Amino acid sequence: MDIPIDLADAATGDAPVLDWNMWYFVAHFLINFIVVMIINRLLYYPKSKRRDYFFTFTLIGVSIFLMIFLLGSVKIKVGFALGLFAIFGIIRYRTESVPIREMTYLFAIIAISVINALASEITYLELLFTNLIFILTIWLLESKRWLKHISCKVIQYDKIALITPDKKDELLDDLKKRTGLNINKIEIGNIDFLKDSAIIKVYYEPLTDEVNTAEAIFKMPKENE
Repeated sequence: MDIPIDLADAATGDAPVLDWNMWYFVAHFLINFIVVMIINRLLYYPKSKRRDYFFTFTLIGVSIFLMIFLLGSVKIKVGFALGLFAIFGIIRYRTESVPIREMTYLFAIIAISVINALASEITYLELLFTNLIFILTIWLLESKRWLKHISCKVIQYDKIALITPDKKDELLDDLKKRTGLNINKIEIGNIDFLKDSAIIKVYYEPLTDEVNTAEAIFKMPKENE
């Protein structure tokens, strides 16, 4: 959509106060906001319980929509600007490593907001259907009916006598008893014979639907010397 407010006219004070369809803006903003809230509150938050990412995704969705919609008349490559925003947002806009799941949600929110802000050549029915595709796709991928979620943890194990291939069953039973997890698969990493310990990566079926973001940490913390 072309907002008939030119930057030169705005600088001289000749820009019209309301020379664009206010209802068009309100309708597109409400569609975008409702879709973003459905994805964040009903699909993302119930599993992650991360209020910080919920706040971030919602605010980014609103910010991207307003930025693209209100600056639609500026003659720039929107794709280029959006690409720079996404890259710097992922690299700089964080104080900790962002898990792949949260990064995917972030890109989805950005894509939805851009589509809703620039969709001036399609009907509202087509716009609603496009947003519905996003919602249904995310719901399908989050559902256990389609994909079984397997979590993993990195464990520093002390009984290295059980890490040999012939004692795999004993190792698996010991890990199940000590962790209480339904472990399906294990991988043995680094072995330290001086400290009688080994790094083991275990794969298990989670007991709840919550997504543990600590599972993204695969390296054991270094000991302070």
